[in-house]
Amino acid sequence: MSIQIRALEEQDLPAAVAIWNRVVDDGVAFPQLEPLTEEGGRTFFARQSFTAVALDDTGEVLGLYILHPNNEGRCGHICNASYTVRADARGRGVGEALVRHCLRKGRDLGFRILQFNAVVASNTPALRLYEKLGFTRLGTIPGGFRMKDGHYEDIIVHYRLL
Repeated sequence: MSIQIRALEEQDLPAAVAIWNRVVDDGVAFPQLEPLTEEGGRTFFARQSFTAVALDDTGEVLGLYILHPNNEGRCGHICNASYTVRADARGRGVGEALVRHCLRKGRDLGFRILQFNAVVASNTPALRLYEKLGFTRLGTIPGGFRMKDGHYEDIIVHYRLL
């Protein structure tokens, strides 16, 4: 399977919203509590510095990422990103392709550092991938993420120079 990554287009919106909402509904990775509507997704994705989709050979959306400043002003050179891969496409290199593309795109947009503020400690596939791609763990925030079932998990802050 080949993976193509490009900017989100209007025809991708229903699939992108559905993939995003699956993670929101699972309640184990993204901070949002409410799912996106299609119109809300259009607005949310448009507000990002860049939103990308990963497509398979048939043009089906397999996953996506959003990229945006982590802060502003004197810290505006640091970006942040979130990634999600459709559940049935996980383990096939889609996430790695998205992160690698994001690293290049962040640099192209003038960012110097990519920082992840809240990687949930139980998200072992993400943790392994970020280690493989050279991210540095900065530290752990005990109980920094409230899971859907109400218990708290640690979050691990990461960064990588672009």
